[in-house]
Amino acid sequence: MRIAVPAETDPAESRVAATPDTIKKYLSFGAEVAVQAGAGVASSIRDEDYVAAGAVIAPDAAATVIDADIVLRVRRPSAVEVAGAKPGAAVLAIMDPYGNVEALQSLALAGVSAFAMELMPRITRAQVMDVLSSQANLAGYRAVVEGAAEYGRAIPMMTTAAGTVPPAKIFIMGVGVAGLQAIATGKRLGGIVSATDVRPATKEQVQSLGAKFIAVEDEEFKQAETAGGYAKEMSAGYKAKQAELTASHIATQDIVITTALIPGRRAPVLITAEMVKSMRPGSIVVDLAAERGGNCALTKPGETIVSENGVKIVGAVNLAGRLPATASALYAKNLLAFAETLIDKASGSLGVQWDDELVKATLLTRDGALVHPSFQPAS
Repeated sequence: MRIAVPAETDPAESRVAATPDTIKKYLSFGAEVAVQAGAGVASSIRDEDYVAAGAVIAPDAAATVIDADIVLRVRRPSAVEVAGAKPGAAVLAIMDPYGNVEALQSLALAGVSAFAMELMPRITRAQVMDVLSSQANLAGYRAVVEGAAEYGRAIPMMTTAAGTVPPAKIFIMGVGVAGLQAIATGKRLGGIVSATDVRPATKEQVQSLGAKFIAVEDEEFKQAETAGGYAKEMSAGYKAKQAELTASHIATQDIVITTALIPGRRAPVLITAEMVKSMRPGSIVVDLAAERGGNCALTKPGETIVSENGVKIVGAVNLAGRLPATASALYAKNLLAFAETLIDKASGSLGVQWDDELVKATLLTRDGALVHPSFQPAS
C-alpha cells in the first residue's frame, strides 16, 4: 500500500497533510509513504525530517501520487493532481464541496474515491477526526491575536504611575469552537469579553468562561439549534431584534470577532455598514467568515481595510494556516485517525468499509460517479 502526501498548490496554504509522527504510524500499518519534496517547509518540517521518519521524498507531485492507494491533502486537489493514483484510490482532504459540483465531478471522472473531511459526523467516535474543530480552535485563538496586533492600545487593564489603562472590550459573535477559543484567549489577555450566539446551549458555555452573554432570549431563540448542533437560519423578525441589540452593543466595543457560518450557505451578515459607522475610530473587526463572503458587510476577503470612520476590518483567510506547524500537527492526526479506519491491518491494504457511517457521511465520489446525495447536480 502506497500513501502519497503531495505539496499544496494554493500559494496561501501553509499546512501539510502529514507529519513525521503520523508517517511513522502509517509505516506501522505496512504502508510506504511518499512525500513531495518541500511539502512541509512552510510548516517547519524539512524533507530530512520526513526521511528520518521513514518516508520517501518524491521530486514532484506526479512522482508522489503515482500508484498511490491513499492521497492525503489539506485542500481539494484537481483531477490532474491525482492523475496516476490507483483506480479507486482514497483521496482525503478538506474538499469545500458546496458550490463546487463541477470540481467534484472531475474527481469522480478521475476514478478516485474522494472523502470530504469537513463532512465528518459529530459523533463520539469521530471526535479525533473532526478537522473543523481542530482548525477552528486555532482560528479562534489566532483571531484574537490578529485583533490585538491591529488594535492600537493595550488589551489588559494596567495601573501605572502615569495613570490607569482601561481594559479592551472584546465581543465574540458566534460561539462555536472558534468562538469559545476566542473567548478564552480574550480573557487570558485581560480583555472584558462578551459573546452572542443564536443557540441557547451556548449561554452556559459563554458564562463558564467568564464572559457576558448577549442575545434576544425569546421563544424562537429557544428553538434555534439543529440536532447536529448547528445554528438554524432565524426569521427576519428575530434577526431585526437581534441586530438592534447587537448594534447598541457593538458601538461600545474595541475588538469584534465574527465566526458565524452555516454549512452550505453564504456567511450571514451580522455587522452592517451602519454598525461599523457606530464604532469608535481605532476599533477592530476580525471576520473569520471572510472566505464565505464575510459576517461584516464591508469585509474584503484576504484584505485589511479601514472604514471611513477609522475602523479596521480584518478579512484574513485561513487563519489556522497562520499557525502552520500547530495546524498541520492537528490536521495530520485527524487524517490519520480516519485513514486508519480505511486500512485493512491484516493485509496492509486499502479496505474501505462502504457501509461504515463515517464513510457514508464523507464519501463524495466512487467508481466514476458523484455519489453523495447532498451534491448531486441539479436536474
